[in-house]
Amino acid sequence: MHRNLASALLPLSLFAALPVLAQDAPPKMSAEEAAMMQAYQEAGTPGAPHAALAKMAGTYDLSISSWHTPGAPPTVETGTATRSMVLGGRVMVEEVQSQMHGQPFTGHGMHGYDNVSGKHWSTWNDSMSTGVMVSEGDCTDEGACTFTGSWNDPVTKGTINARMTTRWTSPDVELFEMFAPGPDGKEAKMMEITYTRR
Repeated sequence: MHRNLASALLPLSLFAALPVLAQDAPPKMSAEEAAMMQAYQEAGTPGAPHAALAKMAGTYDLSISSWHTPGAPPTVETGTATRSMVLGGRVMVEEVQSQMHGQPFTGHGMHGYDNVSGKHWSTWNDSMSTGVMVSEGDCTDEGACTFTGSWNDPVTKGTINARMTTRWTSPDVELFEMFAPGPDGKEAKMMEITYTRR
């Protein structure tokens, strides 16, 4: 008897609660608010440039050539790099283990594409510095990129501006080159890294 009464009253109680539930619903957005919401969604949605970054994931063997004096023979060292995507496919992270001037060296880089600016960006930190290098640039559909960036010079305390280029010589081999002002102020190659995917 009581069970039948409860079953009969349940729909009535739910009907009575509808006005309260309606009050808890979020208010309808204005046209301006809806446009803002759409802009944020578009800014945060990975696209074709992020899919291209994801194709670079993997473990690489590195051959690193460094020039301390323009025109002099380079110092050649080896290392490894691991690339992986984070933040839901929005950013590529690179972890490097190598030698630099005969000393153990670790580096951490990030590479992304900003939907808002339409530019690729990168950051670099390593065990030889407590600072950060920030760069921005453009990449072609074939994966060739040109970046410009800067870092703080520990000797002069000023800013060093550099130009970096990358290009794929085969599906699994990428060539990175870095150029910066030499002693005479003219641009000179200071580093070249060949990435070979395992």
